[in-house]
Amino acid sequence: MAHLRTRIPVVVCVALSAAAIGWLAAVSLAAQNDAEHAKLKNPVMSTPESIAAGKPLFTKMCAPCHGVSATGGSGNDISPPSPDLTDAEWQHGGTDGEIFFNIKEGIPPDLNMGPFGDRLKDNDIWNIVNYLRSIAKK
Repeated sequence: MAHLRTRIPVVVCVALSAAAIGWLAAVSLAAQNDAEHAKLKNPVMSTPESIAAGKPLFTKMCAPCHGVSATGGSGNDISPPSPDLTDAEWQHGGTDGEIFFNIKEGIPPDLNMGPFGDRLKDNDIWNIVNYLRSIAKK
C-alpha cells in the first residue's frame, strides 16, 4: 500500500505534463496556416527604424537556430534543421500575421521552436517580421 502512495503523485505529474504539452501544441497549431492569423495586418510600418530595431532582436533570439543570415540552421540529433527564412516558401504560413504568431506561439507539433511571446513584446516581434521581409530573396 505504501508504494501506491508514492506512485500516484508520479502518475498525476506525468498526466498533467502530457496535458500541458498537448495544450501548448494545440495553441501553437492554431497559428500555422490559419486564415484568421493570415488576415492580421502588421501594425508596425516597415521603416528603416523598424528594420534596424528588428535586426539585433533577430540576431539575439533567432540566429542561434536560423543562422545570422537567416538561411537556416544545420540541425542536430535532437532537432531538425531550422528553415531558411529568406526564401519564398514558408512551411508554417508566410503572411505577416502568421509569421508573428509563429514567433509568439512557437511551432508544433514537437515544439522544435518554442514560443517567444513571453520574452518579446508584440512590437518587437513585428520589428523582427519587418527585418525578415527586408532580407528576403527577391
